[in-house]
Amino acid sequence: MARQARALVSSKWLWDAVKAQAKVRVLDSSWYLPKMRRNAKSEFMKRHIPGAAFFDIDQCCDKTSPLDHMMPSEKSFADYVGNLGIESDTHVVVYDASDVGAFSAPRVWWMFRSFGHSAVSLLNGGLRSWELEGRTVSDKCIRPAPTEFRASLNRSWIKTYEDILDNLDTKTFQVVDARPAGRFRGLDPEPRDNTEPGHIPGSISMPFHSFLSPSGHFLPNEELQALFKRAGVDLTRPICVSCGSAVTACLVALAAHECGHPGVSVYDGGWSEWYTRAVPEHIVSEGRGKHL
Repeated sequence: MARQARALVSSKWLWDAVKAQAKVRVLDSSWYLPKMRRNAKSEFMKRHIPGAAFFDIDQCCDKTSPLDHMMPSEKSFADYVGNLGIESDTHVVVYDASDVGAFSAPRVWWMFRSFGHSAVSLLNGGLRSWELEGRTVSDKCIRPAPTEFRASLNRSWIKTYEDILDNLDTKTFQVVDARPAGRFRGLDPEPRDNTEPGHIPGSISMPFHSFLSPSGHFLPNEELQALFKRAGVDLTRPICVSCGSAVTACLVALAAHECGHPGVSVYDGGWSEWYTRAVPEHIVSEGRGKHL
């Protein structure tokens, strides 16, 4: 098993590691909501960090679920990752090409950690920062030699609908919602059809973009800690993060990890599942019924 890696690495660190031919596998983990009208795979084919492979969260998922990109089985994850040429001692570096610097890549960072691979880092600032610093991109796609990867899922890091429902009474863990504040409050529409905005009772709003600087980099640790404190989140207690479909929620997980939290869980179904399954009194919204 590869050693524990720091969660964030700079583009200079990655450039130097690639030049030194270190055992590093770079993964473009871009993903976009349909209404964003961007095709992550097509963009990757035209422009990516040299040597990178593409990690598709819509392919490495539980395809039996009606919900988007739910966590795959251990075998499915191991097979998918092994086909990307990743072994248990490979240092994985993930990034995405979002305009804000980080959007979907933290989900893949969290997936690797959930499956027992701690040697995974996020490229701080993403492809945006890489290019702004004048580093080269490529349209050449590699075909990694398949290898063996072993996955061992930490199931305590994945929360189900039933877990969240029980927590309404037990309050065993804090629920933090990473969606923009307007969607959390129920004032702005959800990007998915047939889903109204709102939030889980008792959940705390911490929009994912608040953890990022204007340059797209994660804020310094002391500022991250201040954000959690202002929001009323206790970093010494268990935390579960949520969003629309458990993608940007993982920015909160990474930020908490940077602040020393031992392991944030993720509500994998997110608001997409909660809205379809919860009884009306478990949907809190200031603008109910206005967005369908």
